[in-house]
Amino acid sequence: MAIVNALKLHIGIDDTDSPEGGCTTYLAARLVEPLMALGATFVGYPTLLRLNPNTPWKTRGNASMCLRLEIDDSKYEEVKGVVRGLIEQLGEFDCDNTNPGAVFLIGEVPDEIKEYALRVIRSIVDKTDAMGILNRLGIDYLEYKNGRGLIGALAAIGGTMDDDFTYELLTYRTPENWGTPRRVDADSVVQMDKALSDSTFNNIDEDEMPLITPRGPDPVLYGVRGETPEAVFNAMEMIVSLEPIERWMICRTNQGTDQHFGSPITISMLTAYNPAVVHGFVDSTPETIEGGHVFFRLRDDTGTVVCAAYEPTGSFRETARKLRPGDEVTVYSGVSLHGIELTLNMEKLVVHVVIPGVVAVKPRCPECGGSTESMGKSQGLRCKKCGYRGVDLVAKSRGVDRDIVPGIYLPDRSAHRHLTKPYERYGREKTMFIEV
Repeated sequence: MAIVNALKLHIGIDDTDSPEGGCTTYLAARLVEPLMALGATFVGYPTLLRLNPNTPWKTRGNASMCLRLEIDDSKYEEVKGVVRGLIEQLGEFDCDNTNPGAVFLIGEVPDEIKEYALRVIRSIVDKTDAMGILNRLGIDYLEYKNGRGLIGALAAIGGTMDDDFTYELLTYRTPENWGTPRRVDADSVVQMDKALSDSTFNNIDEDEMPLITPRGPDPVLYGVRGETPEAVFNAMEMIVSLEPIERWMICRTNQGTDQHFGSPITISMLTAYNPAVVHGFVDSTPETIEGGHVFFRLRDDTGTVVCAAYEPTGSFRETARKLRPGDEVTVYSGVSLHGIELTLNMEKLVVHVVIPGVVAVKPRCPECGGSTESMGKSQGLRCKKCGYRGVDLVAKSRGVDRDIVPGIYLPDRSAHRHLTKPYERYGREKTMFIEV
């Protein structure tokens, strides 16, 4: 049945959860039924937009949500009332970092808001930036406490994902199971991954342990990411849940797209808490410290910076250890601040040029054929057997193969951030425009 006086309405919501519970995606899923009862017709899939993963005050995954719908204009205030009621019912207001916001945009999404969304994904954005747009364009909103959630709520509306995107199917637990160990049959997840490896990603880790179940006390039971709605729905059909599922929802999302990474910048342009892509040359031999973390310095024409591969990244550290001064690389990272020094926390490494490996080979003794040894720094060589010393006893350089080749290197799957593009998505990127 057609809506007589239809408004196209975009509802953006953010910052309703906390480390102790809650979930903005769950709140969005709970909105669907009361909005349908008001006569809403949904336009496309809900938008799940992952924002800058380095934001210091993020609660958990730093995701915001947008529902896009058509509704009779006479129902607008009732829609706002439904949103307000659920935020006040489900928001984690006791947490200092939980500051909910909701934005209501009528009509098409302006380019200004799309550009703003990309800035929120790739940098730290102040609330005043969001308020400037809201006030200038006369956009309606709700805010609670300091209202910082308005930043992500407006970004979710602008996250139309006109380029690459993926889908995630989220299932939610019944309330009595929140905070208890999740019960999903692990073998069914492995079998699903084998059957749908060409259309889903990051279902299991390198040891075939499930990655689809979160660890926190939030309402999500599991989430499956894939290339199409059909793929993630088929995955749900194959996964055996050992506890009841209250509801499920499919979202269109920027997860697995590397959207947080822009064009390369120089070391002198680095800003704390932003994602950064830096092209340069390895400037020091990698060192491993207690805990298994690996560090090396990167240089370009503007300076040097420390790069880190931390213990949870697994085999990615072995790649970092194989680098040598002079190797040409591009580091994809989040910029952290330690005291006054910036560090690139590596999320991806592209090796472009590997310098030739060289070893020093000691000659045999010309007198007796025995092996030789160093007599100390800058003191030459001598024969271990007969003690011969001579100007002809000089170590010579010989080329050797390096145990690393040019290519793209990623951490183990369990250390991927939500936005990290996994190996299997290279070549699957979407470039067509899909209207929402």
